[in-house]
Amino acid sequence: MGDPKSQHGAQEMKGWLFKWTNYLKGYQRRWFVLSNGLLSYYRNPAEMSHTCRGTISLHGALIHTVDACTFVVSNGGTQTFHIKASTEVERQQWVTALELAKAKAIQAMESEEEEEEYQDNDNQNVETASVIKDLTRRLDDLQACNDLIFKQGTALQRALADLEMLEPLSSELTAKFKTVNERATLFRIAANAMISTSNDYLQLAQQQEPKWKKMLQHERDQKVRIEKMVEQLARQHSHLEEAAQHAIPSATLGGGHRSSHPAVTTSPSEDEEDNAEFYDAQESDTFTLTIPIATSNSISHTRDRNDSQGSDDGSSSEGDPTPLPVSDSTGAESFLIVTDSTAAQTSSPVTIIDDLDNTTWRSNNGSSSTGMTTKRKRRTRVPDKPNYPLNLWSIMKNCIGKDLSKIPMPVNFSEPLSMLQRLTEDYEYADILDRAAECSDSYEQMAFVAAFTVSSYATTSARTGKPFNPLLGETYECDRTDDLGWRAISEQVSHHPPMLAQHCEGKKWRCWQEFTMASKFRGKYLQVIPLGTAHLEFNSGQQHYTWRKVTTTVHNIIVGKLWVDQSGDMDIVNHKEGIKCHLKYIPYSYFSRDSQRKVKGVVMNSNKEVKWVVQGTWDSKIEIAPVISTSGTPDNPVYKTGPYILAWKRRMPPEDCEKYYSFTELACQLNEPEEGVAPTDSRLRPDQRLMEDGRWDEANAEKLRLEEKQRAARRAREHEAEKAAAQGLPFEAYEPLWFKKKQDPYTDSRCYIYNGEYWDYKSRGDWSRCPNIF
Repeated sequence: MGDPKSQHGAQEMKGWLFKWTNYLKGYQRRWFVLSNGLLSYYRNPAEMSHTCRGTISLHGALIHTVDACTFVVSNGGTQTFHIKASTEVERQQWVTALELAKAKAIQAMESEEEEEEYQDNDNQNVETASVIKDLTRRLDDLQACNDLIFKQGTALQRALADLEMLEPLSSELTAKFKTVNERATLFRIAANAMISTSNDYLQLAQQQEPKWKKMLQHERDQKVRIEKMVEQLARQHSHLEEAAQHAIPSATLGGGHRSSHPAVTTSPSEDEEDNAEFYDAQESDTFTLTIPIATSNSISHTRDRNDSQGSDDGSSSEGDPTPLPVSDSTGAESFLIVTDSTAAQTSSPVTIIDDLDNTTWRSNNGSSSTGMTTKRKRRTRVPDKPNYPLNLWSIMKNCIGKDLSKIPMPVNFSEPLSMLQRLTEDYEYADILDRAAECSDSYEQMAFVAAFTVSSYATTSARTGKPFNPLLGETYECDRTDDLGWRAISEQVSHHPPMLAQHCEGKKWRCWQEFTMASKFRGKYLQVIPLGTAHLEFNSGQQHYTWRKVTTTVHNIIVGKLWVDQSGDMDIVNHKEGIKCHLKYIPYSYFSRDSQRKVKGVVMNSNKEVKWVVQGTWDSKIEIAPVISTSGTPDNPVYKTGPYILAWKRRMPPEDCEKYYSFTELACQLNEPEEGVAPTDSRLRPDQRLMEDGRWDEANAEKLRLEEKQRAARRAREHEAEKAAAQGLPFEAYEPLWFKKKQDPYTDSRCYIYNGEYWDYKSRGDWSRCPNIF
């Protein structure tokens, strides 16, 4: 039962509640504390002084009511509290308090001024504190004198007024003149005291002013020197990378062949960058693939710790388990060698030796390379990107270590698409899912699903523009059933934290995801870490897959040409049969002789036995092959693979696509005006449309207007929440129109699921429920 003696304060609340722990123990009684924008829990009040069991910051939290007594608090990532109160009244008290605390936390965060912290030596700190104390004391004296002058001046004015109203009687005049003289004398004394104090204050301020100016100028000079130093170091690093890039082929003993991949350089000269080339490794060179092996058969989506750590040169993090090499070499057959030593270590190395010369290739019905057959005439490009020179570093240098999702950016660094539209591009190669739906072998189906997940990164290799952050309630529909065979609906379901939900359906499958992310600017590179989970379900067999996206890194923020890399581990799980595919996106490295942007993976059953292999690059193609036989020893099994299947091949964008944001043909069509869409659709967003038309100054002004309108709407909701709380009434938090928060049995968390209503409302042309956000 909840404790009826819960303590309430202005911004604090404490009490007993029941928290969900696991399926064995269910709900357990815990002591919850709401204070300073944080919700924490303990086993009992005595633990408050030494042991906190969990904490969620309410600034970016999601608060959701499940039923009369149950509610959920989540940070949109790893922390989720499922809480039950003893009564509905108690639940409402907690939810109201949490909503108010969240609103105050957001308000405090957004009103916080940007500050630069300087570190002075001890003598400067002591001197500064002494001067501030002296100035404060003299200011207090000045204020006291001012109050006294005001009182004496009022009395003097009153006496003079009385004098003017008197009859000309000598006795009365004498008394009044005496009073006037006394008042005037007191006023003169007070005024002299004020003048003296003011002179002291002014003299002290004049003495200290040069010191303050000197200290301020010193800090400014230091800041400029540090900025120049960082830029210089970045340029030196860029030249070193370029030198290493050209030195690697010359140091090779054999003659490597030139890579067909686009060049990616960090040279300050764009002409040099465009002409630079990289080389593949010798055919006998090796690279590494490490497969984590769980100590039990349980499968879960736990992000690799290295997945969220940055790396300047893109090299692998230290501390990984020691693997055997994986080599690409020519031979008569294809083999997969697996060393499984789960008793000794937590990961198992895999070596793939394949022969592409004697491999039989099969294309995916040619659909990956023949392009689209459209029934409706659609545009094939957007207006050219205007030349608006603006130094990215001049803006980003003040954002180091901060979450960029909370920092407004001009459209100069964007592309004329919203994040809702950008995620819809994930389905450009949805024909892979159509092929996967036809597979009778679950392992082969998993391999095709893996190829589909890789294909979603194909456009990121050349796309460095930032998508528009959707407004709360903004939607985007993409109906391509007439040519591509699928349709999708997306909605921005939360603003703090920014989160969108998406649902896409084809003829034989449906896919949905809840997407949010953490982004940090580290100085030389920008790191984006996705936090949501993607789901895929096939109509036949009810196979259900889940996965999480890998880390995206944007390099050369300070100097050089921007380029994007994908790195980390991805685990795709078939929850029905316990099949798992482990993919490793190998980080880009200038010091590797292997081909870059490499992806390697294996498909395993619930006993960790490898059934299929996956390999390729995330910007070009993916091949898959079955394991057809096993030989070797138990410690060193050798798996012979069958012919490789071309599961996916990238459709290259037009040669002049750099003129219009490096858009593919599908990307150009995403923001094409279309009749009948919801009034909240991204196509109707005015700042985005102005940017696409090349009117960037107007787009920036419109962007500021929309952001202020969104803030005003948020403040209005906060005011209504405070008003309801003051009256003891329940307040319904913001709810999306087309998605509903539900319990996900596969990830054991609550996520937004499509409610199935959008296309029905569109067929009726009923948009009466849509808010006015533009």
